[in-house]
Amino acid sequence: MSILTETEIVVRYAETDQMGIVHHSNYAVWYEQARTEFIRHFGLSYGDMEKAGILLPLLELHCAYGLPAHYEDRLIVRTQVGLLKPSRVRFDYEIRRPGTDKPLNTGWTLHAFTDPSLRPISLKKHAPEIYGVLERAMEG
Repeated sequence: MSILTETEIVVRYAETDQMGIVHHSNYAVWYEQARTEFIRHFGLSYGDMEKAGILLPLLELHCAYGLPAHYEDRLIVRTQVGLLKPSRVRFDYEIRRPGTDKPLNTGWTLHAFTDPSLRPISLKKHAPEIYGVLERAMEG
C-alpha cells in the first residue's frame, strides 16, 4: 500500500453556496493543496520541480460526491499515489471528517510529466531521483 498523507482543511464561508454546502468547485482546489503537501512531505516542491524543467499538467480530474461539507467543518484530505508510470502519475484523494469512516468525497487527478514546452518526458530518465521518490511513496 502506498504512503498516505493527510492535509487538514477548514471550510471557509466563501467556499459554501446558497444552501450552506461546500460548492463542488472547491474540491479540485483542495486536491491541489493536498497534492502540494504530499509532494512537500517527501522534501520536494512544485517550484523546485519546475526549476528543474519538470511540469505536471493536469490530464484528467475525477470527483465523486457523497456527503456534504459545511461552513467551519474540519476535513482531512488523504492523498496517495494511485498510479505511476514514467510519463504520468495519478494522485488519489479521499476527504472525510476526522474520526469518521465514511468519506464525503473521493477522487483522483492524472498528470503528465512534461518539459517547459509541454512536451511529454519520461521522468524516470529525466529525473530518476524524483521518480524514485514517487516510486517509494507508492510502495509505502
